Amino acid sequence: MEKEKIECPKCQWEPDGNAYWTCHCGHTWNTFDTQGRCPKCLKIHQQTQCPACSQWSLHEDWYIDLRGWTLKWEEFEKSKN
Repeated sequence: MEKEKIECPKCQWEPDGNAYWTCHCGHTWNTFDTQGRCPKCLKIHQQTQCPACSQWSLHEDWYIDLRGWTLKWEEFEKSKN
């Protein structure tokens, strides 16, 4: 599958793979590696804050190719079972 394009819906900043996001449990990670789910406590984050413009958006709105994201999410869910 082709890699999906991810960017802030407000300012078009593109994540570079670094860990910018911190969960309420204190874990810091790249939220796009897990489609918004904290790998430590498993909380699913519906909103994602952009490190560049500080604006909040729905996590799913960051994915330009939502079909590709949906397929990746289904693969992720299957891998947990």
